[in-house]
Amino acid sequence: MSAFSPEEAQRVLHHLQTPAVFTNMAAGWPALLWTAEHLSHRLGDKVVRFRLGRKEETNTPLFETQCSYVEARLEDFLCWTRGQTGPHAGPFCKYPNSQYWAYADYKYIALLFQDQPSMFEDVKWSDFGFEGRGGRESTLWVGTAGANTPCHLDSYGCNLVLQVQGRKRWHLFPPEDTEKLYPTRIPYEESSVFSRVHVVHPDLKRFPAFNGARAHVVTLQPGQVLYVPRHWWHYVESLDPITVSINSWIELEMDDLARVGEAVTKAVVFALKADADTDDWLNPTEAGVASHQDNMQSVNLALRACARGRAAQPRTTLTRDPGDPGDARPAKRDSGGQIRERRGASGPFRVRFGPHLVPVRRAASPETTTAPKVNSSGDVSEEEEGGGLPRDRPTGTREEPEHAPITTDDLLDCLLHPDVIARVTELLLGRRTGSHET
Repeated sequence: MSAFSPEEAQRVLHHLQTPAVFTNMAAGWPALLWTAEHLSHRLGDKVVRFRLGRKEETNTPLFETQCSYVEARLEDFLCWTRGQTGPHAGPFCKYPNSQYWAYADYKYIALLFQDQPSMFEDVKWSDFGFEGRGGRESTLWVGTAGANTPCHLDSYGCNLVLQVQGRKRWHLFPPEDTEKLYPTRIPYEESSVFSRVHVVHPDLKRFPAFNGARAHVVTLQPGQVLYVPRHWWHYVESLDPITVSINSWIELEMDDLARVGEAVTKAVVFALKADADTDDWLNPTEAGVASHQDNMQSVNLALRACARGRAAQPRTTLTRDPGDPGDARPAKRDSGGQIRERRGASGPFRVRFGPHLVPVRRAASPETTTAPKVNSSGDVSEEEEGGGLPRDRPTGTREEPEHAPITTDDLLDCLLHPDVIARVTELLLGRRTGSHET
């Protein structure tokens, strides 16, 4: 039996402001049987796309635009992980598994098992209060040790992640650390902002502000579910020979100003990079390059919606108190950032941590690999409180030329700085409404 009812889980998610691990919410889910071997049997000869990267320690992120790709069966993948070569490994035979890791990521379960819809029912996000949400609204991730996702934040939503097989280590950073993570929109992906820092092996000579970033680190075990709040940065690495996880990305509607900013960002990126090789700057998850006319139409539509005040507040089950489903007003917070209950509520609600819900606290060191201990009162033990990343970690030795030429990407990083986009949005809105703000 789950530790929380769907209503209780939804209420907890509504109030959680930092990542946390649910330890037994998925105990009865059939999806826990979805090992790579089981999935291979169910998929048969269906091929999926794998991303491959070299197993080498560098101090620069390996973005998806820099990886190799193969189309292969899961059976080919399993043979390759066992060290088999030649025809048994299929397209993997060109990549020695001693030198490469592989990752089948962002695989939409609705597409993978469209001819086996009963599989969708194996995933039960409805246990978290999301009625009717299951495998159809989820993605599948299958990888080997060393497979990783570059550090990024998701623009539009939050995440629930079920670990099925093997372990994954998550390095998470709060939204307040954004400046210290040196955000970039290249490679471009509409729903993501990437960090230029390799957060596990950072080059502090190039990115000195990262030294003050507050890392939260946890190793997710099979059967556990991690909640990642909106705009939390995360870098994910697979630790075991084979890992399988299921992700439910819960979209939260952006406010009108944010939509204008994203439309402006896309228009600027595509205008300056249209003549470049798309393999270098457009993430493989994007559909393609939109025309400047289409991008400007998006800008105008976003401005029109903003000017009319449509959708002034986000509407999602996570932005309202489940005890008051008709109230979609944004939650109010006190001076400490905690959500305050509205009048008429049954009383103050405090998320109680314990053996069934564990907070992901700041790591005492980059080697922290397990969820922090929780005492009998539900609070994190004192010895588990950390001070962020230590100052004596490797910095890298690469020297930057004193007068390195400014590149197009450097220009974009400046033009697309959040403060610049916010100011441009204000100016465009003033022009749209006739206020002629300067």
